[in-house]
Amino acid sequence: MEFIPAYLKFSDNDFKKKIEYFFDIIRKCSLCPRNCGVDRTADKKGACRVLDKAYISSWGPHFGEEAPLVGQYGSGTIFFGFCNLACVYCQNWTISHLGEGEEVSYEDLASIMLYLQNSGCHNINLVTPTHQIPQILKSLYIAREKGLKIPIVYNSGGYEAIESLKNLDGIIDIYMPDFKYGDSSLAEKYSKIKNYVEIAKQALIEMHRQVGDLIINQDGVAIRGLIVRHLVLPNNIAGTEDVLNFISKISQNTYINIMNQYRPCWQADEYPELNRRITKKEFNDAIRIALKYGLTRIDCWLYSKSDQLWL
Repeated sequence: MEFIPAYLKFSDNDFKKKIEYFFDIIRKCSLCPRNCGVDRTADKKGACRVLDKAYISSWGPHFGEEAPLVGQYGSGTIFFGFCNLACVYCQNWTISHLGEGEEVSYEDLASIMLYLQNSGCHNINLVTPTHQIPQILKSLYIAREKGLKIPIVYNSGGYEAIESLKNLDGIIDIYMPDFKYGDSSLAEKYSKIKNYVEIAKQALIEMHRQVGDLIINQDGVAIRGLIVRHLVLPNNIAGTEDVLNFISKISQNTYINIMNQYRPCWQADEYPELNRRITKKEFNDAIRIALKYGLTRIDCWLYSKSDQLWL
């Protein structure tokens, strides 16, 4: 049975209502939990520093994402400029902090989506979309009218307003949030955000309610569901055990990517505890914790050709 992306099932009128709702939100912005309250349609900038036009850094087929997103022809990634987090060790700091990129029209963003589809990509992978939901939906509406028909991936830092997520219900096919920390005080110290753990937990529950566990088709390509990323940080700053324990309670069938690619970036050298790569032991311990809690759909575990934990 052919898979039909969620956004194609919306009536024209209902889709337009979604777009109107989100543009109303950014007139006194509460799009994310920062609740800046600025009117982004009136040339006012909040913490994310983006107005009401799409701001993107780059796009193209990506072959370094999770295996079920990459498939044979790549994940159609669009990197959005700036971010609603402020991680001192940001791995994409030139984009998220310095704002590498440019403002584009809704029509141009729609054309990028169609270009990625025509290039054979299996999905449209929206990287750091949280602060640009209205712009994305308006562009998605245009692209849908012109023949877009592949799944939408919402690839975020996990710091999401629940009301925004609820109003995305029926639009997103695959949610792929980070779950960065097990301790909100550390999230505030290293990512400059409040109540991260409580908010991220609510977000994961809502995302799973909408799309369920990850579904992979006969070609090994993801078409719907939840993927959770967790970046292992040195000195257990990420609180990996608390994070993985919570994920297992949502569903032991959750597809997770436990990531070992941390390197000191941006301002990490100002924090001695962050100023090194992780060790083999730290990464192996994270894998063992996941297995302890019954989580076996682990991207690096499933797709490694090595029998070693360290990849």
